Parts: sequence; structure tokens; C-alpha cells
Amino acid sequence: MDNEQIAQLAGLPVLEVAALANRLENVRRSVAAAAQAAGRDPAEITLIGVSKFLPASMATAAVCLGLHDLGENRVQEMLAKQDDLSDKDLHPSWHLIGTLQKNKVKYLIGRTALIHSIDSAELLEELASRSSKAGLVTDVLLQVNTAHEATKHGFDPDELLANADRFASQSGIRVRGLMTMAPLFEHPDQTRPVFGQTQILFASLAAGPLGSDTFNILSMGMSQDYSQAIACGATHVRIGTAIFGPRPSQG
Repeated sequence: MDNEQIAQLAGLPVLEVAALANRLENVRRSVAAAAQAAGRDPAEITLIGVSKFLPASMATAAVCLGLHDLGENRVQEMLAKQDDLSDKDLHPSWHLIGTLQKNKVKYLIGRTALIHSIDSAELLEELASRSSKAGLVTDVLLQVNTAHEATKHGFDPDELLANADRFASQSGIRVRGLMTMAPLFEHPDQTRPVFGQTQILFASLAAGPLGSDTFNILSMGMSQDYSQAIACGATHVRIGTAIFGPRPSQG
């Protein structure tokens, strides 16, 4: 499918699709370069395009350009875009990366490839219960507040270590790994201690009861710091602005 065909399907100007294609290709090259600089195989890195606050037309175009994974912050926005793209016979892997409220869990069952933002034992139990009742197993990441920021959600690292047995035994969910967000530093290299500490925690949990062939995802890094996250072992990076460009400022 060329840019003109994508533009017609998405309902976007051809020039906008071309600009999106250029940004996406630049990010792919940068991700590959960061992986190679860290002595890693670029194929190990999953690129998640974060399409929050943008119309479904942009998500449609990105998927047609070969982006296989999309991330959303809000449940209702994700479900609406998912339905829109399904109507076009487009079926990317959907990632819920934003804060999840317990009363929204019921809408997500069976609709995500991965939930990155499990930030409390109570939320994990709610998801496990509803998934079990639906006869499903939901893949999740545990969000860890490695930087101990008061404004950030997530488990304290010590809390994760202390509750690993409990989290490993939950039916209805499969804990696939960890997610973290670094503070917005002036210089991206200042994120390395946060990402490095999360990698150490990930290794500690992998060596304990959570350890398995499927505990293998470390979701770290956004547009401003994904190269540093890859250097510290990230397997999944969540890129919004660098792919989609500036977006409306909302909520």
C-alpha cells in the first residue's frame, strides 16, 4: 500500500502520511542504532507507537505503514480506536499504558495484548478475578516507581520483592515483566540510574518466583529517553511525539 492509498483509507492528506512515514522510519533507525550500540539485536526491541489524544486516522496510517503495536493511555479511547481500525480490517497489538482504574477493568478483558500499568495489588486482583471469570489469561506488567516520584503511580521496588510470591500465584493473569517511567530530566543521560535500577530489580524478580520463560518484558523509555532505556535493557519502548509529532494538550 503506497502513501496515496494509505491517505485515502485513513482520510488524511498525502503529505501528512508522508511526514508520518518519515518520522516512523527515523525512529526505527534510531532504535536499531541504540540496540546495536548496546550490543543487542534490534529485533529484541518492540516499538510501541503511542497514539493518545490523536484521531483514529493517525493510528490507521501508522498501522498501514507497518507499525504493529499501538499504545493508549485511556481505556475508552483505546476501545474506540480499536473498533475503528477493526472496521478497516486492521488488527495491531493494543497496549494500555496509562493509569487504569478498577472500575474500567471490566471493559478491557480480552481487548489488550498487554497492560503495562498495574500499579497496585488491588488492581491486579481485580483484573485476575475478572479474567478468570471470563476464562481468559491477561498479560500484564507491574509498574514500578523506581525514582520514588510522588507524582508517579507504581509499586515501590521493595514492595514488589516482598510480594513476588503472591503476584506469581494469581490465576487469570500472567505477569510478563516490569514497566517504569523516568523523571523528565534536562539531559536524557540522567535517566540511566533509574533505568539501570529497574533492570536490576527485573533480574532479581526473574530469579525468584516470578521467573519464567514469559517474564521477559522490560517496558522503559519514551520519545526523549528511549536510547538510554535500550542501553539499560528495555525490550519495549513507548514512543509518541517522535512518531506522531506534536499532539493536542489534553488531560
